[in-house]
Amino acid sequence: MAEPVQWHGTTILTVRKGGKVVIAGDGQVSLGQTVIKGNARKVRPLGSGGHVIAGFAGATADAMTLFERLEAKLEQYPQQLTRACVDMAKDWRTDRYLRRLEAMMIVADRSVSLVLTGTGDVLEPERGVIAIGSGGNYALAAARALIDTDMDAEAIARKAMAIAAEICVYTNSNITVESLDA
Repeated sequence: MAEPVQWHGTTILTVRKGGKVVIAGDGQVSLGQTVIKGNARKVRPLGSGGHVIAGFAGATADAMTLFERLEAKLEQYPQQLTRACVDMAKDWRTDRYLRRLEAMMIVADRSVSLVLTGTGDVLEPERGVIAIGSGGNYALAAARALIDTDMDAEAIARKAMAIAAEICVYTNSNITVESLDA
């Protein structure tokens, strides 16, 4: 029996440096060996006022569900991103419907960057850099190599994403960047 064709794609990277936090994501969505869309927007502001930015890797409909759930938690816990994420991660892990969602998220506000996974993990990156998705390890390695240079957070994110796009066939160079002053 043949394996079902899998959706692939996405590289999401966050860099926190010099009073700024940036989340960058590529725009490619692939089905098997075919690029379905090259300009998807996988990074966006969340919550009222855009005080939180987020990016997702995984199934788009699943990610939109998670964005909506996180926005509801942010309304419940205003200005408390970590608490909202931990509460959402508990729901994600224990709710029968949410457990089936296939996505990961990076979220950030002025003070913290976090990765949320379907296994209930809420992780804060070391050295202010973390990445997820099919090209995540390439972007992460590039950003870590650049973090001690004189480049700012956005320049590091853009360069690291360009490097990931050159290596990962599921990542393209159509980059969306959102940033906040930290």
